[in-house]
Amino acid sequence: MEVSQPLHDTLSGVVVVLLADFLRQHQGWGWLRLVAGATPYKDVPGLTMAKVMGSGHGGGFSLRPSATHQGLICTFSHLDLALQFLDSPLVQAYRSRARECWRGVLSVQSARGHWDKQAWQASSPESLGPQGQAESDRSAPFAVLTRASIVPTKAMAFWRYAPAAQADLTQAPGCLLAMGLGEAPLVRQCTFSLWQDTAAMLQYAHQGAHQAASAAAYRHQFFSESLFVRMQVLQMAGVWQGRSFDPLAGPTATASSCALNVPALEPSHV
Repeated sequence: MEVSQPLHDTLSGVVVVLLADFLRQHQGWGWLRLVAGATPYKDVPGLTMAKVMGSGHGGGFSLRPSATHQGLICTFSHLDLALQFLDSPLVQAYRSRARECWRGVLSVQSARGHWDKQAWQASSPESLGPQGQAESDRSAPFAVLTRASIVPTKAMAFWRYAPAAQADLTQAPGCLLAMGLGEAPLVRQCTFSLWQDTAAMLQYAHQGAHQAASAAAYRHQFFSESLFVRMQVLQMAGVWQGRSFDPLAGPTATASSCALNVPALEPSHV
C-alpha cells in the first residue's frame, strides 16, 4: 500500500516573478540556470521558495521548447527582502543577458491547491509592511499563477487541450501578458498571466478552449497536484513582447497605464 507524503507548512509572504528572453549569445548561460535550479539562491535573505523554469516555443505553452525563454518564481517572507533581491546581482545577471525581461513583486490575494505538497496563503500585513499595504489599496493589474503536475500516463491526453487554451489566452481581451512555464518537460507545467481586471480574466476562464480544457482535466483527473493563485501587482518593470511596463519605483501603476511604450521590436526569435 502506497503511503502519501505529508504536506509541508503553508507558504506565506510576497511573490517575485521574473521572465526573461535571453539574447542568442547567452543561451548557454540560460541553460546553466535550468541545470543549477534553486541552488544559486539558497543564501538569499528571506527567500522561502525558488523555481527556475523553462518555457515553450516563443514563451508559450507548447511541446516545442524555447531555447531562450525562461522564468523565475520566488517567494519571500517580507516585501523589503523581495525588493532587495530585485536590486541584487542575481537579477542583474538576467537583465544584462536578456533581449526582454519583465519582473514584478506581487501580493497573494487567494490561493487553492498545492505546489510540491505546499499550500499557499494570502500575504499577511506583516509581510507587506506599511508600504506594501498602501500599494495593495491602489487600483493595479492582477496576476494569475496556475501550476499542475500532470499524471504521466495522461500527459498526451492533456496536451490535446493545452495549445488551444494557450492560444486563446494570449489573444484574450484584457490579458496584458502571458507566459507558459515548466519545471519538467510535458508533466510539470505552469502559466503566469497578467490581467487588466477581474472581468477579463473570468471571461477567458469560463468560455472557449480554456473551459473545455478545465472540464476535461477535472473529468479525467489529469493532475496529481495543482495550484491556482490570484495575486495583485505591487510593483513591476521591464519589457515583454514589445510592451514596456511601469518602473518598479512607481507604486501607482494602473491597468490603463501599465503599458507605456510599444516599440517596434522584431518577433520573438524562438
